[in-house]
Amino acid sequence: MNFKINSISLKQSFLTVMLFALLGVLNSCYSFTGSSLTDEKTVQINEFPNNAPLVNPALSQQFSTAIQNRFLQRTTLKGTKENPDILIEGEITDYSITPTTISSNTQTNPSGGVIQQAQNKLTITVKVHYENKIHPDASFDRTYSDEAAFNSDVSLSQIEDQQVKLVTDRIINKIFNDIVANW
Repeated sequence: MNFKINSISLKQSFLTVMLFALLGVLNSCYSFTGSSLTDEKTVQINEFPNNAPLVNPALSQQFSTAIQNRFLQRTTLKGTKENPDILIEGEITDYSITPTTISSNTQTNPSGGVIQQAQNKLTITVKVHYENKIHPDASFDRTYSDEAAFNSDVSLSQIEDQQVKLVTDRIINKIFNDIVANW
């Protein structure tokens, strides 16, 4: 058997070393896992009541549990009920299903006409009060909203759990980023 070893040129070796050195320097300048919560140790996240005109009976509990899990699992904060460094509370102010514009998905029917499918849109809006007792200037009151479209020929009961999870995850991501990443 004949084995041929490919030699790496000095130029390629130099470029590889320089690339790793550059990545090391960039990594030391900016951390992708950084958090603006440096001095805060405890968090209290109250239940978010559903005060929307249209009430999904499970939404309040699902949202409250999901936001608590996000902060307790992805930060070093510890949950507390007494004198927290951070307080997060709010309410669900809108839960609505509305018809939206006709989608761009088109089909041609046998007679040659074009059929366009209509869609509905699920929208959830949450008002959030964030209080940081260590850094009061970071505190805020904001409203977050997101939506998901689905085909109108599908009943809401068939896709509601999936769509609600999608929309609440997006809202929680926005809240989490505004508090933890401080972007």
